[in-house]
Parts: sequence; structure tokens; C-alpha cells
Amino acid sequence: MSANPPYWHPYRAGVALGLVLLATFALVGRGLGASGAFLRVTAEGVRTVAPAHAAANPVFRGAADSGDGLSGWLVLEIAGVLIGGGLSARQAGRWRSVVERGPRTVKLARLGLAFGGGAIMGIGARLARGCTSGQALSGGAVLAAGSWVFMIALFASAYAASRLTRRQWL
Repeated sequence: MSANPPYWHPYRAGVALGLVLLATFALVGRGLGASGAFLRVTAEGVRTVAPAHAAANPVFRGAADSGDGLSGWLVLEIAGVLIGGGLSARQAGRWRSVVERGPRTVKLARLGLAFGGGAIMGIGARLARGCTSGQALSGGAVLAAGSWVFMIALFASAYAASRLTRRQWL
């Protein structure tokens, strides 16, 4: 018998996520997203260390011109995700440092693949001007056609790429 409680059932977790999304639309007037928070934190950091560079860079200037800074909705949302995830992991007895990997995959290779995949997703989020959570959850919830096309393309490309990465988990 496992010492850790079981994970949530996916349908219950999906309903809970849908209710959180509905609450954000009702209470804040915005959906969920994540990538903008990292840009705002980076822009604030650059603005603190090198204000002239931040003012000359259109990406950092645009993030700073939003007026939200570190108290903006996205930054607070991600802070809440980190705090809530940490509390949840601790409460469930899953708070530990571990690198999830397949039995034949070395730790350094797994970390390299995770970093590379995250970098590709981050670049894609900047090019698309939004992340998968913003596109799929928020855009899909308001029936935006581009978000549905994005999700179909995302699942199709993930299925195609799974053949390349499957051996990492076997």
C-alpha cells in the first residue's frame, strides 16, 4: 500500500479547473494564463538593474507599460499556483526532490530534455503571444476559433513527437 494519498481523479480535477476558470472570468474579468507573468517579472528585473536597456527594448518596455508590474493579475496567479502547489504537495506527502525519468534514462539527459522542451514552449508562447493555458483554457472557453485550431495542432504534434520521446520512458 502506498504511503501517499492517490491523485485526484482526472474528471474531478477537470471540473475543478473549469470552476476555477469560470470564477476568474466572473471575479476578475480575465481567464487563466501563465507566460505573461514570467515576462513581467523579467521586465521588472531588467528595469531595476538596467533601466536604460529596458526602456530601449520594445518587449520589456511593452511589459512595463502595461502598468501591472509585479502586482498584476498574471504574476499574482503564478504566485498562487506555486504556493498552492507547494502546500498541496506537502499535504499529500509528495514534497521531495526527484527527477522523474524512465529506467534507462540518465538524470542529466532527462533534465536536458525537460529544459529544451520548456525553452521551445517558452519561445512558442512568446511568438504566439500566449501560452497553452491561455490559448486552450481561456480561449477555448470563449469558443475562440484560433484556440480550437491551436489545441488540435498541439495534440496532433504531441502525438507525432511522442514516437520520438517514448523510449525515454521505457
